[in-house]
This record gives sequence, C-alpha cells and structure tokens, in this order.
Amino acid sequence: MEVGMRSKIIHLVLGLILVVLLSVCTIKASASDDAYKQCENTVKKWASSSVDHKVQEDKHSLRDLLFFLHVPRTGGRTYFHCFLKKLYSNSQECPRSYDKLRFDPRKANCRLLSTHDDYSMMSKLPKEKTSVVTILRNPIDRVFSTYEFSVEVAARFLIHPNLSSVAKMAQRARRKTSAVSTLDIWPWKYLVPWMREDLFARRDARKLGGQSHLVTNDSYDMEDVLMPLHEYINDPIARDIVHNGATFQIVGLTNNSYFGEAHEVRHCVLKYHSLGDHVLEVAKRKLDNMLYVGLTENHKESATMFANIVGSQVISQHTISSSSAEVAEQRSLLSSTKSDLTGQSNSTHETLKNVSSTGEDEVRRENLTVGKLMEAYESCIANLRNSQAERRVNSLKRISPANFTKEARRQVSKILIEEIESLNSLDMKLYTYAQHIFTKQQTHVLHNMVSAQEIQTSTQTTSSYPIFNNPPSWKVSISVTALLLVLFIFLFVNSRRRTSKVKL
Repeated sequence: MEVGMRSKIIHLVLGLILVVLLSVCTIKASASDDAYKQCENTVKKWASSSVDHKVQEDKHSLRDLLFFLHVPRTGGRTYFHCFLKKLYSNSQECPRSYDKLRFDPRKANCRLLSTHDDYSMMSKLPKEKTSVVTILRNPIDRVFSTYEFSVEVAARFLIHPNLSSVAKMAQRARRKTSAVSTLDIWPWKYLVPWMREDLFARRDARKLGGQSHLVTNDSYDMEDVLMPLHEYINDPIARDIVHNGATFQIVGLTNNSYFGEAHEVRHCVLKYHSLGDHVLEVAKRKLDNMLYVGLTENHKESATMFANIVGSQVISQHTISSSSAEVAEQRSLLSSTKSDLTGQSNSTHETLKNVSSTGEDEVRRENLTVGKLMEAYESCIANLRNSQAERRVNSLKRISPANFTKEARRQVSKILIEEIESLNSLDMKLYTYAQHIFTKQQTHVLHNMVSAQEIQTSTQTTSSYPIFNNPPSWKVSISVTALLLVLFIFLFVNSRRRTSKVKL
C-alpha cells in the first residue's frame, strides 16, 4: 500500500516537473518569437525608409560635392593622394577629409569629402548636390588586409617597454600637435588599441616564460607572438566591426553611424542573420545610384575608369569655373577703367595682369587632361607603394618572425578561408553585385569614348583644316574682346594726353 502511494507521488512530482519544463520552453520560444518579430519590424522599417527604389537619371553627372566613401583596405588611400589631391586644391577639401575631425558642409568652396565615415554622413550633406563614389574589394582579402594592418600599426608601439609608457607618449604628442593619427580614425581607433594590448600581453608572457627565439612557418597562427587569425575573426570586436563591414558602411549602419537607429538595426542583423537580406538590398540600391564603383582587384581598369568618369568631369568643372572667373574679371576691369580713365597708361595693363594671375596649383589644374592625370597617378602610386612597403617592413620587424606575404596567405587552411567567407556572406553577395555594376560602367565609358571620337572625326572632316586641341569658340571671343578693350582704353588715354598738351 505504502509502496503504491510512493510510486504515485513520484509519478505526480515527475509529471509536475515535466509540465513546468514544457511551460518554460514554451515561454522561451514565445519570447524568442516575439524578439525576432520585433527585430524584423525594426529592420524592415529602416530598410523601407532607406532604400532608393528609383535609380537617379543623372547619376553619371558629377554634382557640386564629391563624397568619397572610403571602405578601409580597398586601396582608397592611393585614390585620395594620387587622384583627388591632384584634382582638388586643399581649400576645396571639406573638413573631416581624413586629417580633420570636424565637418561643416556650409564651408565656402567645399567640393571634396574623403573619409572612412559611413553613408550616414549623407544626412549632413546636401543630398541633391552630392555625388558618391566608393571602391570594393574581395571580402576575404579585405579581412586579411584588415587583420594585417591592425597588427602592423599596433606593432609600432612595441618600442615602448609597456602600455603605461604608450599612454604617456600619446598625451605628450597631443599637447604638442593637433594632428590626427590613425588611432583617431574609424575603424582603427577600435581595432588598433585592441591589437596593441594583445601584442603587449603576449610579449610579456614570452618574457615571463623565458622564450626568446620562435620557429614557425605560419605567420597567421603564431600565438606566442600575436593573435592568431582564427582567434581574430571569431572575436566579438571583429564580428561587430570587420565582418560584412563594407555592407554596413555603405548603408550607414557601422558602430560609427550618425543614424539614431543604426545600433538597434545592426544588433538585430547580427543576431538574426536572415534579416541581413534587407540590409543587402539597401546596399545594392546605394551602389546603383553612385557615380562610380571601383574594384580593388581590377586595379588598372578601375583607375582608368575613375579618370574618365570622375576625373574628366572635375577637369571640366575647373574649366567652366575658370572661364566664369575670367568673365567676372573682365567685367570688373571694365567697371574700374570707366571710373578712372585719366589714370596712367600702364595701370590698365598691370590691373589685367594681376587679376588674371593664379597660383601654380590652379594653373596646373586648369591645364590638366585625363591623359596627364593618369600619368601623374602612375608616378604617384609607385612612390606611395614604396613608402608604405618600407614602413610595413620596419613595423613587422618588431614581431619577427611574423611576416605577412602572399605566399603566407596561400598557406592558410581552406577551412579557415571558408569560415571567413561565411562570416562575410553579405559582403560576398554585395561584391558580386558590384562586379556587375563595374561591367556596366566599363560599357558606359566605352560608349562615351566612341561617341566623342565620332564627333571629333565629324568635326575634322567638315573643316578646311584639321583641328588639334583648338580652344572653345567662347574662349576665343572673350580673349579677343579683352584685347580690343585694352587697345581702346590705351588709345583713349593717349588721345586725352595729346589734347591736354595742345591746350597747354
């Protein structure tokens, strides 16, 4: 009897426990469903308000402001120094172009913004007057490059005995100069300190363990010296900043975003990967409306296309701007001469000479052509690469025998490569889409070049003489008018002088 009662009680208790467990699981599942639905609504709402459903008809035309959205480790630094710095003067750069951390779109003559900031920067720009350009890179190579550069910059600090010494040096440097360092720029202001602390910790561990010489062939798995690549890609910091970084940057959802909802949307996408498709569609539409999309792997073709799409239009803007300035100067000259016709004869010539003079850089830009731009680019990029390579070698000496080379990359296991590809699934799809855009751009540029050649050929055949680099007719008219005006003033002043001498 007692045994039967005990058995019933045990079964009852087990049944109650089972009911409780089922209830907890149901509640958790319900809560999980609610959390997913909430995230889904958040992401869809953001995507709906962010996507540009219609491709801009004038997207091939350069507007007043050029926004170079520089995705890190895509070779954009060479474009900045070897293209944009030759096309735009320092006075035309908007504050926050790499070396400046304040942005004021109201700045007079602000024509170029080149920065690692994401697309949310557009919220501070006059959208209807802004053209956006960017460069994308194979996501696997970009992850490798991001890892290598983080290590390279962090290793420069190993000349110090400890992190306290690094902090004191940084304070002194900030007091002496207002210059901005790599550590002030996204994403390096997060990635480099993280890697720097890791390098110092591993160096200290080697000292305590008595290790002085290391022998290994895998620079990406040298855990006694630096953070192994497999550990790096799985760290929460890398998941938040590095993986799918190009997609998040192009839609304005990085941890550096100006959008108020960016953190919540990014959190939802990182938690529920299926929601990433909504972000990917927005990124594709952003690329569709950009003036230019380059590819790091197609370096030569990308550079040529940039010169023909962006460079040619900037050069054209300089020509129009200088022509407008010439007209304004002639009007100013006419006004001043009317009010002072009795002045000395040399004053008119001197005034014309002074108002038409420009700085050496401005003259060089006015005489710039696409061909000259490409020549300057090739020379510049060679020098820039040499200096960067030298700095890299000196930096990596501090973590010898680690040495990042193409051969070392090829030794990385296929499993690790596939993991990087999986972690960057959005960037992989966006890169494939960018390749299609790149092909369309090539076709567009080729069509324009053929059309221009046909027009030139037609012009030459209808003229009595061949035309080579003839100036536009309106420039000839302005020059002739100016010369006639100077001649008229000169004759008028001389006639007044002769009249005065006769009276005397």
